[in-house]
Amino acid sequence: MRFPIPFLGLTAQIPLGPGESMSAALTATPTASPEPFAFKEGADTFSPNDLVSLGRPGAAVANGAGDLALVSYSKYSLDEKKNHKSILVVALESDVKPVQINLDKGGETFWLNDRTIGNVVEGEDGSELYSWDLELNTDPSSPIQWEQVGSPQLVGKFPTKTPANFRLLPQSTLLVFSDYVYDDGNLTSVGRRDKDWQDRGNSAYVYDSTFVRHWDEWQGLKRPQLFSVALTQGEDKKWALGETFYTPLKGTGHYSPVEPFGGTDDFDVSLSHILYTTKDPLLPEAWHTKQNVYIVDIKGESAPRELTSGKQGAIHNPVFSTSGAKAAWLELDEDGYESDRAKIVIYDLEKDVRFTVTQSWDRSPSEIIFSKDDDFIYLTAGDEAKVKVFALPVPPTPSESSTHPHLDAKYTTPVPLTHSRAASGIQVLPNDRLVFSQSSLTSPNDVFIFRDLKSIEIAVLENDTAKLSDIKPVQLTHLTKTDLESKHMSEGEEFWFEGARHKQVQGWALKPRGWGANQKKKWPGLLLIHGGPQGAWEDQWSNRWNPNVFANQGYFVILINPTGSTTFGQEFTDAIAEDWGGAPFIDMSKGWKYALEKYPEIDGDRAVAAGASWGGYAINWIQGHPEYGFNFKARHIGLLPRVASPRVFDSNYNGYSTDELFFFNHEWGGKPWDAKSKKLSEKYSPSNFVHKWSTPQLLIHGSKDYRLPETEGIAAFHALQQRGVESRLVIFPDENHWVLNHGNSLKWHFEVLRWFDHFVGAPES
Repeated sequence: MRFPIPFLGLTAQIPLGPGESMSAALTATPTASPEPFAFKEGADTFSPNDLVSLGRPGAAVANGAGDLALVSYSKYSLDEKKNHKSILVVALESDVKPVQINLDKGGETFWLNDRTIGNVVEGEDGSELYSWDLELNTDPSSPIQWEQVGSPQLVGKFPTKTPANFRLLPQSTLLVFSDYVYDDGNLTSVGRRDKDWQDRGNSAYVYDSTFVRHWDEWQGLKRPQLFSVALTQGEDKKWALGETFYTPLKGTGHYSPVEPFGGTDDFDVSLSHILYTTKDPLLPEAWHTKQNVYIVDIKGESAPRELTSGKQGAIHNPVFSTSGAKAAWLELDEDGYESDRAKIVIYDLEKDVRFTVTQSWDRSPSEIIFSKDDDFIYLTAGDEAKVKVFALPVPPTPSESSTHPHLDAKYTTPVPLTHSRAASGIQVLPNDRLVFSQSSLTSPNDVFIFRDLKSIEIAVLENDTAKLSDIKPVQLTHLTKTDLESKHMSEGEEFWFEGARHKQVQGWALKPRGWGANQKKKWPGLLLIHGGPQGAWEDQWSNRWNPNVFANQGYFVILINPTGSTTFGQEFTDAIAEDWGGAPFIDMSKGWKYALEKYPEIDGDRAVAAGASWGGYAINWIQGHPEYGFNFKARHIGLLPRVASPRVFDSNYNGYSTDELFFFNHEWGGKPWDAKSKKLSEKYSPSNFVHKWSTPQLLIHGSKDYRLPETEGIAAFHALQQRGVESRLVIFPDENHWVLNHGNSLKWHFEVLRWFDHFVGAPES
């Protein structure tokens, strides 16, 4: 599953005693080793401290006029042990530098109009909407920049503390948002029913169906639904929020956005309607991924109408065309498989015809949006470990609905407009422009823009490859350049080799700080194994598993995208199902040997490996299969930012204990008691090969990881301990499948790097 990363904030910190240093706090564990260890720091070194304290920009969101954009921004202070949240106002068509507006109360922001920002924050009895006006300061005695005018003005109140995902069209007088409600779908009763629940006199949760718990929460009685409310600006320029909250999903059994990661990408709005996706209300959610798309009146004055065929799997990113005459979404075919190929489906609302346009394209879009004249669709999609921006002409509507319409090739194969890094947040602007954000292995998000889309569209239609090759977006911001410009940041060198089944397999090499082309020096090697397993190491920034952090600590980092990885075609992704312990390890073994030959400066006798989620399964599998010849001196299981796969010690047990049962059922050929699944578990479960485990191993687990219960990590630790293998278990009681807390992130890096250093020796400075 793909989902956006920047919205995952880190908020807490390690408590320090009087005069206690951060370094001392990091080592203060019940079984802390007495040997000294500290991160490598310095002006040219990108350390874990630098990663945690680096500013974290989100994706740009432009106003209706397309001349300004908001970028969410957070920055953690190691000294204050506090995460400061703000927004940046970025000018899209002038040289005015971005201005930062602090969000003292946090909350969510969105555009009310071209010069006014809305900010929803938690109040005493619910939530409050404030408005902020912007104006350009042209005083010659100070820098020209956009500034907040006066103090925020209270617009109105919401009855709950959980409204989110606000959508307001420039010409609309209705604000659409999501909120958590009980089965009555009533916002105004939430407070009373919350109190009744808290005062019920016991702590029991009772379930008659799944989900019991999902991601990192026990499932309660509230679910998300969509609402609308009047939001108007009077002649006095003051904004007012209505008191009537419309409930278009009430009584439908539809819940949107889809948990646990759904947001504004699960619905879209026109002036009169809402387009949304929801899990099929008739199917058990824990072992089905099927979602439907519906259109409903924005006030709920008529019943929702389904637009999907009924023969689909998961759905993502439903959008209206600019005119509202068409809708489109990303559709997966197979129910129960969240990593199936996503295809673009268009629904002509006027002609009542639904058709698929990328049936023959072997990539999976992640975002789509119509051009202003609705003649093109712009999209992002992973392609060979980069996330690119593509353009696709919209074909004439066929005469009847079809998943395989007869279309000219120009309507079925998107054309790439970018060729590196990772794009997100595409938004079409007036005057033939497209804004988006882009990150890479060396930088978090910055804002980019394409201008003269008409020229680009003509080149696409005419297949003018020469002109297309000259197209380059303009970078508008350098939001973290000052903090990173003195640091060693390896861009990552791509390499390819022949893996299992004669397939070409891709990898990245990141060279350590201090590396030189003509040096004789040897560096410890580190193989990082991604999760998923349907995921990939992409040319993309990560706030958690950041390969450049390891390279700056002196490790020559190798990333391999083996069988099962995404962005290399659906056949390559699908091939890992029912073969977890097979082809991927042939790929990684061949890739590691290839890397040792291509980069002789890697010291193969001082090599370590790290992985989590499926990467954690891989570490456990390698433990029991020394024949792969990795010769690692130490292994580590951590927490990788991937959702789809748990870190498995006993695969059959995982089939019973994980939250999203559909994942196991697909990957292991059936339910855990089925004959085929049980046979695969006998063959590929790491627990069946514990008698071969002998390499020192660090295990890290979060107690709120319901994707993979913490008992999997504890079980592996117990096995290592009873076998007399040096091992360490680190438990974060407040973390889920990811390490989100800033202080915990530093502790995570400390334990991992200290463990590596203990076995392969401190890398030379």
